[in-house]
Amino acid sequence: MATKGKPQAPGAVTPQKKIELFSGTYFAACMLGGIIACGPTHASVTPLDLVKCRRQVDPKIYTSNLSAWSKIYRAEGLRGVFFGWSPTFVGYSFQGLGKYGFYEVFKYYYGERLFPNTPKTIVYLGASASAEFIADLALLPFEAIKVRMQTTLPPYAQNLREGWSTIVKNEGYAGLYKGLYPLWARQIPYTMVKFATFESAVAQIYATLGKPKETYSTLQQTGVSFLGGYIAGIGCAVVSHPADVMVSKLNADRKAGEGAGQAISRIYGKIGFGGLWNGLPVRIVMIGTLTAFQWLIYDSFKVYLGLPTTGGH
Repeated sequence: MATKGKPQAPGAVTPQKKIELFSGTYFAACMLGGIIACGPTHASVTPLDLVKCRRQVDPKIYTSNLSAWSKIYRAEGLRGVFFGWSPTFVGYSFQGLGKYGFYEVFKYYYGERLFPNTPKTIVYLGASASAEFIADLALLPFEAIKVRMQTTLPPYAQNLREGWSTIVKNEGYAGLYKGLYPLWARQIPYTMVKFATFESAVAQIYATLGKPKETYSTLQQTGVSFLGGYIAGIGCAVVSHPADVMVSKLNADRKAGEGAGQAISRIYGKIGFGGLWNGLPVRIVMIGTLTAFQWLIYDSFKVYLGLPTTGGH
């Protein structure tokens, strides 16, 4: 006869069921981790992004970042310094869901199911490109609103709701997507570098340390994630910067009825090759720090759920 287990003591915590790797729950957890990692971090660097975007559109608008923040703060207070935070937060939360969540999905299916003998770096590049392709469809409407709010003076809109309604009223929903190709041109190479470099950097860090990843504490592993993220972020910033400048220019200066290729040609004629690199030092600091903290938050969330950190296997 089967014996009954001991009754649970009052107030005892039921052990949490472990999430099975590569299950639907696992991928959903990764999507949630991406939201937590991307939305708040991007919103927190809004002051840097605000000045970067304005200097990309008009290099003479401020003499330096510090003078820019001082001028904005004196005129508009803290709200002015963080102007555009709401479309940034919402847009990059959606993008984080797609970027991290679908990366894990594609990395598993490409590397384990469809192309099991493919070199890992090729899998990382393919998975990250596929994930970003999807993620940008969710990001773009909010990115378009953010850029218009931040780069037009007086501002195109005062908040996310006003920006959305104004664009839809004047240009239809297509107006929210008119920068899609430049955004893909910026974000897909960016994400490919971000994930492939991160995976390679983490593997190299553990190889240099000389012990398997599993021998280190979770705190040490998330520290490796932070360092690997910063290394990846520097590469991301450089690779994607010309397209980032063009996205800002297109959203601020594209004429009604003008095709994307025609607009890019006209804008490039005005700013030249050198103009594509306006604001790069600020973006290196911003993206390096941002990427490092995103990987730290993402992997810390995975550890909290009892899942392994990313990379180093």
